Amino acid sequence: MYHKPVMLKECIEGLQINPDGIYVDVTFGGGGHSMVILENLREGRLIVFDQDEDAKRQADNIQSRSFTFCQANFRYMKQYLKLSGVTQVDGILADLGISSHQIDSPERGFSTRFEGPLDMRMDQKGKLTAAKILNEYPEAELHKIFGMYGELKNARTAAKAVVAARTIKPLVTTLDLKAAMQQNTPRGKENKYFAQVFQALRIEVNQEMKALEDFLHQCGEVIKPGGRLVVMSYHSLEDRMVKNYINTGKVFGELEKDFYGNPIKPFQAVNRKPIEATEEEVNENKRARSAKLRVAEKI
Repeated sequence: MYHKPVMLKECIEGLQINPDGIYVDVTFGGGGHSMVILENLREGRLIVFDQDEDAKRQADNIQSRSFTFCQANFRYMKQYLKLSGVTQVDGILADLGISSHQIDSPERGFSTRFEGPLDMRMDQKGKLTAAKILNEYPEAELHKIFGMYGELKNARTAAKAVVAARTIKPLVTTLDLKAAMQQNTPRGKENKYFAQVFQALRIEVNQEMKALEDFLHQCGEVIKPGGRLVVMSYHSLEDRMVKNYINTGKVFGELEKDFYGNPIKPFQAVNRKPIEATEEEVNENKRARSAKLRVAEKI
């Protein structure tokens, strides 16, 4: 297994698996969570999503009649479930982290550690790459992406630096990007800073925020009453969206109430505060450090 699943036990407990139920893992990745869900099923079904070619290869190894793989972005979950003859499910799991296998493949351009092309596409048929964003987006747009998705304190300066560098020559590799930003990187915090820059680009390349919003709204429609939604996120932006959706039924904006003053929202939070990984797990798997897990039950 090339991907160590984060908070595996907590995710499985959160789903409260009914052995005859229908479950969806919308972020199959290396299959770590999926394999354990399958072990808990008897007559049930597991339908998984991933747009990545590597994930598809992993899924091809699973010989189980309970298992269906959909090579698609989870924002199309409802359509694909319908194609599989499913309208209602008992539980949905989403692990919004990027699989460690993708990070460790230099040719994908996700990692700050290796030299690689400025790609960062989860779906390798997609048209938009990190290079295209860096070389073609106007400065104001870059400023917005670095500030919103990367939460960079000096987003404006960072955007300026990219534009200055690309006028001399296009940015092609991850090292070109790091060189362009070297001057504005906080001393002693280089790794964290570049991780934020790469995160911002990855989110934009893969339209992750829009996809997450589309996905969350579909969860309210396909999970049956009493069913569970389990979502693990790795940065505050995603976690805020998930928390808002659980609390108000909307990713942005206020809770609406009906004529009688009852809240109009599909889910009830099971844990008020997000669940975090144990110290042991964080020591074994650094990626677990920033993970926040939220569990909700369909009303």
